[in-house]
Amino acid sequence: MDVAFIDIDMPEMDGITLAKRLKLNNPRINIIFATGFREYTGEAIDLRASGYLMKPITPEKVKEELENLRHPLPKRTARKRVRFQCFGNFEVFIDRMPVRFRYDKTREILAFLVDHRAPCDNRQIISALWGKDVSGSYFRTLRKDLLDTFRQAGCEDIFVQQWGRLGIVPEKVSCDFYDWMAGRPEALNAYLGKYMSQYEWAELTNAWLEKRESRL
Repeated sequence: MDVAFIDIDMPEMDGITLAKRLKLNNPRINIIFATGFREYTGEAIDLRASGYLMKPITPEKVKEELENLRHPLPKRTARKRVRFQCFGNFEVFIDRMPVRFRYDKTREILAFLVDHRAPCDNRQIISALWGKDVSGSYFRTLRKDLLDTFRQAGCEDIFVQQWGRLGIVPEKVSCDFYDWMAGRPEALNAYLGKYMSQYEWAELTNAWLEKRESRL
């Protein structure tokens, strides 16, 4: 808790006592008192309260107090809507819900982009996934399925699109592989020897991960 609004005139426990208890647990909590009696002002000052609202309270008064807090609020990191699971089988989630594509091969194209992290040439993707040429119309259908799926969910900004190239913007997604690469503590134990297990081309990265893991 970063901000607490306390009514000093509470019937069971007076607000000053409650504020003292909150301050013991969190010395940097912003306490904003609300009351209809001015005689409590001195006690509020002694507690180094962040603000003091006289009743009747209006939205404008609350807004002014929140804009002038004694202790700055910690910056909140926006939750990333798209999450990729690379360790084990490759899975995709938007708002914690599994993503379903029209074609199974669409998911594999996405996995390849996640694995490479940088924009990939269309020919590079085709060579890795098919090992030979496929019709341009088929590949464009899969690419359209991929982009349309994320566009409909309002998440198309996770892609960087260039002429004949497509890539993931790592900073806009959550990914266990990316977290492991960044050395984040919560991800270091997530790798258990399997990486995008359903794709043969991912064995190269898996071997690299095993080698890195053995050095840790």
